[in-house]
Amino acid sequence: MFTHPSAPPPTPASGAGAALTRRRLLRHGTAAAGAVLAAGPLSGCASPAAADASALSVWDLFQGGDGMLMDDMIKAVSAGPEGFEVQRTILDWGPSYYTKLAMSAAGGRASDVAIMHLSRLAGYAPGGLLDPFDLDLLAEFGVRRQDFAPAVWARTQHDSTVFAIPLDVHPFIVFYDKEAADKAGLLDSSGELAPMGSPDALLDAGKALAEATGQKGILFGHVTDTAQTWRQFAALYAQTGAAFSLPDGGPPRIDVDAAVRVVTFMQQLFDGRTNPNNLDYYGALAGFLGGRGGMVMLGEWELPTLKKSGIPLGAAPFPQVFDKPAVYTDSHAFVLPHQKNPDPARRRRAHRYVAEMVKQSLTWASAGHIPAYQPVLAEPQYAALDPQSSYAGAAEVAVLDPPNWFAGAGSNFQNRMCQPLQSALLGNTSAEKAVRQMVREADALLRQPNPVA
Repeated sequence: MFTHPSAPPPTPASGAGAALTRRRLLRHGTAAAGAVLAAGPLSGCASPAAADASALSVWDLFQGGDGMLMDDMIKAVSAGPEGFEVQRTILDWGPSYYTKLAMSAAGGRASDVAIMHLSRLAGYAPGGLLDPFDLDLLAEFGVRRQDFAPAVWARTQHDSTVFAIPLDVHPFIVFYDKEAADKAGLLDSSGELAPMGSPDALLDAGKALAEATGQKGILFGHVTDTAQTWRQFAALYAQTGAAFSLPDGGPPRIDVDAAVRVVTFMQQLFDGRTNPNNLDYYGALAGFLGGRGGMVMLGEWELPTLKKSGIPLGAAPFPQVFDKPAVYTDSHAFVLPHQKNPDPARRRRAHRYVAEMVKQSLTWASAGHIPAYQPVLAEPQYAALDPQSSYAGAAEVAVLDPPNWFAGAGSNFQNRMCQPLQSALLGNTSAEKAVRQMVREADALLRQPNPVA
């Protein structure tokens, strides 16, 4: 657990970050991007000065509905005499985004503010690719560390210094058909999904939902997906209370017995009969939308699509079936890409912009994301959001990827964890063999040198 910094943060130009150059990134690849760079100069990523030197430049990866909501939030904070001029650049989600972000910070062309998944912070902050936030300055603008859930705030830091301010928490949860769940006897007196409390209870819930729908019980798409089985495994494994840590240089610290217990349960849950075991992501989504299942395990980001379906939709945090509550999540967060000589007035505006944006996160919540800024959760308007407010508690028990340079959203780590898990769910390997393969994959990644260390 990181602690709040009690002393001024070190300057990003010292230590490991001082030797970080664009040439070095091109030669060795970048850990932050999770891939070897084979490209030349950044294409389509102009210097902020090339647009409007007075505008605050911001980078993000939000397109579609999320992109429009981000536009609405920027318009809201830009209005009035104290507003901002904002030059927004939207880049494609995936390794390319993180590659460009790393190269811009190393090459002196960084934006003033950018969006990053908190799970990727460990690939950036240690190498000097990010600059720290001034918490006193943020407090001046009404945003303090106690405004965020401790489970999320803990991941904003490196060496007790804050490098990220969370905008949201986006968990892996369950959506369900309220009519089917009621018929299956799974709702509590308030009409919400009742706690499960044990593996057998979730297995029984799948059977009851299958009977209620006349189709299948719980749907989960994972075939050929590079993250889904890891999300489910990580949630269940964390619920056992066992540690999954990947210390630099290895070996991985993984409780093999707990991991086998989890994978065995996943095989029992997705038995290929009550709950199908061979769906891909869109197959599971389409099955639930078509009434071919009573519950589906997805990220909350699918809420806008599901709400359009007309299904009497309920949602809940991922069910606790082992010893402690835990929900796999990630978080979109604001960061300050490293600048060699940042202008103090411009940096002050960047801090105020971040503070004002997190205060606008009720707008962001309409897409399903849980606002990380907790004062928004206390607003009556948020409590009225259905079903968003039903799973807001997931932020209190958030579990992210292990904080390693090679892990996080869109990383090869998630893909390499998913492959043996997928094989186990499809019946091609045993739980024991799948876990042993996961340990080997983690160990192989830990033996790779961090390119920006």
